[in-house]
Amino acid sequence: MGMTAVERAAPKGSTPARQRRVVGLGILVVVLVVAAAVSLAVGARALSPGQVWHGLFAGPDADQRLTEIRLIVRTVRVPRTVLAVVAGIALGVGGALIQGYTRNPIADTGLLGVNSGASFTVVLAISVFGLGDPFQYVWFAFLGAAAAGVVVFGLSSLGRGAGNPLTLALAGQGVAVFLAAMTTAIALSDQAALNALRFWNAGSVAGVGFDVIWPVTAFIGVGLVLALSTLPAINLLNLGDDVARGLGLNIARSRIVGIVAITLLAGAATAACGPIAFLGLMVAHVARYLTGPDYRWLVPYAGLLGAIVLLVCDIVGRLVVRPGELDAGVVVALLGAPFFAALVWLGKFKNA
Repeated sequence: MGMTAVERAAPKGSTPARQRRVVGLGILVVVLVVAAAVSLAVGARALSPGQVWHGLFAGPDADQRLTEIRLIVRTVRVPRTVLAVVAGIALGVGGALIQGYTRNPIADTGLLGVNSGASFTVVLAISVFGLGDPFQYVWFAFLGAAAAGVVVFGLSSLGRGAGNPLTLALAGQGVAVFLAAMTTAIALSDQAALNALRFWNAGSVAGVGFDVIWPVTAFIGVGLVLALSTLPAINLLNLGDDVARGLGLNIARSRIVGIVAITLLAGAATAACGPIAFLGLMVAHVARYLTGPDYRWLVPYAGLLGAIVLLVCDIVGRLVVRPGELDAGVVVALLGAPFFAALVWLGKFKNA
């Protein structure tokens, strides 16, 4: 059976280059496993490897101290670690995809209005429906993120510039600014909404249980499947719309699938953690530096890097102000700002 036009046009790497990329993926997986193990051990109360093992696998114990360790590991640190990994993968992959679809090296998932949509529905749920539990309004956040993505894509599909990456960026910016203004107006008129928004906007992987993590992971899983199915198409789109169309690519369908994937990934992660600034933007550039422009490698690298960076930032946040904590979103922003200042200074931005 012959190859399709998409397969023929996809970038081909040499065998040594492919081997290096496979080895790189393996190294990232090992680093992620080590970071996850460290995440289970550190915090306000440091645990030894033996205590972590007991907390994970031991059954009920009469020793009160060991019972406390088991509760700390299973009910606090395991959910926190799992959410950091899942959300980091989602934001890393989403950041790489949005840069590929817009051909914009400084694009991130916030470009679709996802963060603004989630923030708006959070304050709306608190102000109008009186919801005060994060486990209640997390689903409003996901709904708002998804709705914002749909509206942005719909607006970018109208008029002469339909389907143009610049039109998508402008539509996203317009929707984001409008929703941010509405969010501020509601929050300033409702103290409870303002307090909740201030906490949620910090971006944190702490305090979320598996009752939220598992459904969010299901949405992210669907988004990842869609994302992986679009990778050859993104390679073609980055050759230009005319070339991609000439090679038989259905551009409209590819963009729709891509936007749905990005919305699911970023919307679910943002709903669970709050907005995590810079993460998708940063890891996409690091992944591109390591793999080159082939999205079949760039996207998996970005996902693993996203998980590692978010997990490490969460660990750092637990250590630097002990016995208190800095939210992971704050640490990511503190890391991301100088990172991009360095990119600008060195002139290292590359086209997506």
